[in-house]
Amino acid sequence: MHERKKLLRTTIAAVTAGVVALSIGLAGAGTAAATEETPPPDTPAATEAPSPEPGTDARTPTPDPADPAELATKPYLGWSSYSMQVYSGDSKWITADQIIAQSDAMHEKLQPFGYDHINVDSGWNGSVDGNGLPVPSAELYPDGLQTVIDHVHANGQKFGLYFIPGISPDVYEQALPIAGAPECTTHDIVKQPIQQADYWNIGYRLDFANPCSQKYIDSIANLLDTWGVDFVKFDSVTPGSGISDLSLDARDDVSAWSQALHSRGIWFELSWALDINYADYWKEKADGWRVDWDVECYCAHEALTTWENIDRLFPRMADWWRHGGPGGWNDLDSLDVGNGSMDGLTRDERRTATTLWAISAAPMYLGNDLTQLDQFGLDLVTNKEVLAVNQAGTPAQPVSIATKKQVWYALNADGTYTVALFNLGRTDADITANWADLGLAGGASVRDLWAGKNLGSADTGFTADDVPIHGVRLLKVTPAKKANLTVNDDSLRVSYDGDWARNGNTEVAATSQPLTVSVFDSSTGAAPPATPADGRTVAVNDNDPGIVYTGSWGQSGNRGLGDFNDDVHYVEANGSSFQYTFQGTGIDYVTETHESQGDVDVYLDGVFQQTVSTHLDPSQGRGVQVAVWSASDLPNGSHTLQVVKKSGAFMLLDKLDVTLESLLSTSTAVFDQAPGAGADVAVEVLRDPGELAGLSHDGAALVAGTDYDVSGSTITIRSAYLATLPTGDAVIDVAFRGDLHDDVHATSTNGDSVSFAFRGTGVSWSGPTGPDQGTVEVRLDGAVVATVDTHSDARLTAQPLFSSDDLRDGDHTITVVKTSGTLLRHDAFSYTVKKVK
Repeated sequence: MHERKKLLRTTIAAVTAGVVALSIGLAGAGTAAATEETPPPDTPAATEAPSPEPGTDARTPTPDPADPAELATKPYLGWSSYSMQVYSGDSKWITADQIIAQSDAMHEKLQPFGYDHINVDSGWNGSVDGNGLPVPSAELYPDGLQTVIDHVHANGQKFGLYFIPGISPDVYEQALPIAGAPECTTHDIVKQPIQQADYWNIGYRLDFANPCSQKYIDSIANLLDTWGVDFVKFDSVTPGSGISDLSLDARDDVSAWSQALHSRGIWFELSWALDINYADYWKEKADGWRVDWDVECYCAHEALTTWENIDRLFPRMADWWRHGGPGGWNDLDSLDVGNGSMDGLTRDERRTATTLWAISAAPMYLGNDLTQLDQFGLDLVTNKEVLAVNQAGTPAQPVSIATKKQVWYALNADGTYTVALFNLGRTDADITANWADLGLAGGASVRDLWAGKNLGSADTGFTADDVPIHGVRLLKVTPAKKANLTVNDDSLRVSYDGDWARNGNTEVAATSQPLTVSVFDSSTGAAPPATPADGRTVAVNDNDPGIVYTGSWGQSGNRGLGDFNDDVHYVEANGSSFQYTFQGTGIDYVTETHESQGDVDVYLDGVFQQTVSTHLDPSQGRGVQVAVWSASDLPNGSHTLQVVKKSGAFMLLDKLDVTLESLLSTSTAVFDQAPGAGADVAVEVLRDPGELAGLSHDGAALVAGTDYDVSGSTITIRSAYLATLPTGDAVIDVAFRGDLHDDVHATSTNGDSVSFAFRGTGVSWSGPTGPDQGTVEVRLDGAVVATVDTHSDARLTAQPLFSSDDLRDGDHTITVVKTSGTLLRHDAFSYTVKKVK
């Protein structure tokens, strides 16, 4: 697929006045017309003119640009051309007539609902001028691109264009003078020795150590400003765009463009599949960033997209959601849900896609032909309650993605929750949202936003019956009077002042360790069993729901080749990957080695580790359950393994072996069920016993005081319970609690603080204590109300640290300030509402 995209972009570049794609001036201007990714978001959200009321005429010039800091206060609503360029199979689809037609259709059908961005993707330019600046295609825009821009502006809309990093070889060779900087030429600004600037190797990399490079970018931004361009999509940004090993690094380009565009009030959108390890950089420099690959299916004249391209976004947003919000937005690419069968999605899938964009607070820019919107699609994208969810700007998070019945939620600033129940499975299913999973204690009223219907009240949760395959229910949940709401440390509503960092091995995750008890009965003549295997190593089979597969993976079972559990997952396309987040101190990637396999790239916690060969010479046959890469002695905590296919016919995953921290004095025991022979099984807990969450076997909880006892650090499992187990190995899970959502924020600087603003009658603060922590000062509404000692001999989680339940109903702010100790960790605030209005 990537090669087809590259070919399309290259073709567009070649037909653009015969000029080799001019990265910045040309290729960047759109000559590289089919970027290996997808279309970008369009233009600023908060700088645009207010949407007209239905029935009014909005054909007035756009106002002057807003302050750049105000650009991204909300995700923008609009349209982008790239999906139709791909669908039509015609890179020249973006003619003046087409763009004007899309603008007029938006003005008529969508603008009353807030849609007002028109973005023209790659292929819009035709040549360069004497200063190396892009010249729009005279073939596409015979009356000039300015005429099109003016028409869009007269419709009360914003206008956007497309660029990529670097500069074309042709412009480099011509050594053209840079506008406004006569001392500089386009030959001066290329980094030496010459290096590739973009994914497709269209242009040369710029040398930003030379001030002339910034001046060249400024000259382009100045030209765009004189045209009235409101938005720039900047494509092929690395790390990202399929390359994250820093062999290509466009961060200097991003910085230069950010400076040039933001000083002129122009929205700056990055694309594509940006590397999340640099999320803070993207947030500092841009107004939005694409989080994944193109949404288009690259099946011209057949469909715009496919369900698979929507489905893969869920695990991506499970990682990215916390990085979006006012000031910069996670971009999911074009929303192709408005043209009926042409979309490539069923009606339920179209509604699900629209819901995902809405709850993610992602820019909602359609990729459809706006002149052919069907009524169902129009109803989807103009539902006022759903659009309000998007414009509230609070990205939702999942309760868990280790299931096909997913619950996503967001706590809004007004105290209501947005809750989406997604059925990503293959059969209709009931899906339940438990209020406790959302941080809500107390009842709530429920409204179905797609149906526009109030559903009544629910005390502990809500179940949506028979959610269709790939369908969704979208709810507004309003807490009842005196409900208590818990806000995790990574909520957008929590503000940090100082040098705070998330996790960094300062967190403790909820975890469990298996105690394997070998049960036998000597009275039957059975011999004592061998000591069970060490329970510190846990095998995670390839079908574990916690493994996130990206690409078109298949599963093969019953091969009879010695696979673990007799099954494997496999994929053929290079660039496909799997990802698994685990709690522990080590992991092994176990797979098959064979002549059909090739190289894979291994990443741990986002850092490239090495390229591993899974190829085996044909003379050596087949390797079975081979640990081709291992990590050990990691800091105990949360880690993420990602493996990416690089070469070969196939990449396989058989299992992952995870090494757990030792939490028990022993991980094995033997129990004899013969009359009078069995004895209680005792095990010492190597973590503070107050952190024990419980014991279970086969998903059923053991009863404290009946099935087991805890005294000090000793767990004793009673023989009466063990006697009920069948002979063989019984795995008893010993569970320990962790920080809320397995994460914390931490700082080492005295005077740093964390604050939370709320409306209610009570508030509390809970979190970790530990030997590296000290005292904090708690303030309510600016007044110091308590000093709290967060020191303890052992690292403890979820400790009650402060509470006040006698506040007057109204707006309040709690602030916690570090005053001593090595670290301050923050986990959660909770507050009580009198009534959510």
